[in-house]
Amino acid sequence: MLSYIIKRLLWAIPTLLGVSLLVFSMVHMAPGDPALVMLGEHASAQSVAELRAQLGLDKPLYEQYFMFVTNALQGDFGTTLGSGEPVIDEFMERFPATVELAVFSMFFAVIVGLFAGIISAVKRYSIFDYAAMSTALAGVSMPVFWLGLMLIYFFSVELGWLPVSGRLGYEFDIEGPTGLYLVDSLLIKDYDAFWDAFKHLILPSIALGTIPMAIVARMTRASMIEVMKEDYIRTARAKGCSRMQVIMVHALKNALLPVLTVIGLMVGTLFAGAILTETTFSWPGIGKWLINAVNQRDFPIIQSTTLIIASMFVIVNLIVDVLYAVVNPRIRLS
Repeated sequence: MLSYIIKRLLWAIPTLLGVSLLVFSMVHMAPGDPALVMLGEHASAQSVAELRAQLGLDKPLYEQYFMFVTNALQGDFGTTLGSGEPVIDEFMERFPATVELAVFSMFFAVIVGLFAGIISAVKRYSIFDYAAMSTALAGVSMPVFWLGLMLIYFFSVELGWLPVSGRLGYEFDIEGPTGLYLVDSLLIKDYDAFWDAFKHLILPSIALGTIPMAIVARMTRASMIEVMKEDYIRTARAKGCSRMQVIMVHALKNALLPVLTVIGLMVGTLFAGAILTETTFSWPGIGKWLINAVNQRDFPIIQSTTLIIASMFVIVNLIVDVLYAVVNPRIRLS
């Protein structure tokens, strides 16, 4: 197992180098000059040239890329072109908001998706099955930003049940060690703030988690149907196991492998969808920050954030692969 993990980590190096090269190339091929964006359209050519030299944008592209990779390996992701602050500091300031949204969305997607998929497989071709799979198909088809706007309209504007945007009401102020408002509000025992933060999470989490939820539901249903045909399921029934034991212990555990793969891939989906979701709900996370960086041609933010997210994606998929052997001991990683 240890040798497998080491090999996967070593293979991650060329993967991350490829990602960094791709992002660096696409960022520099995009139209627009960061120096001109910072100084304004009426800035003189001399001022623009001086700022480009100050930012290192006048150097050859290969030299800029080499400096970026070298500094990133040392934990230095540069400074933002706008504020001049270290990228990693601004990233860590916003990252807890995105993590809280992604975890809550993942929880919603996995719980609802597994439940719908299991019931659909057990009650195949029933009204619930058709309703659940139709809902899953609609969930995959709906754009995140459109669903977010519809949720805001119905639950915030029309019904007034939930807040429209942000992480917390203006009357609350949460300061804690984690930056996760749900956790920090419990640590300081401010239950009103916890409830307010929870309400702010509901709509963006549903908007972000709907597509992964639909994928999990469809994958769980298909996997459960296949597993329910196996001989060991018939053996479990013949031994007198209850229907719940057969489904939850024997069938679900063996049906989880493809679902785990989907859940691992959902990490990338959640971070990609978080960009649109955070913009729609004015959520102060890295997605909204990244959109602003693209508009301002802030190269260090775009390159560094993409590389960090890619690293997280590689690590999460490694964890999922290791979990295969935990869920199904017949699998041996080597």
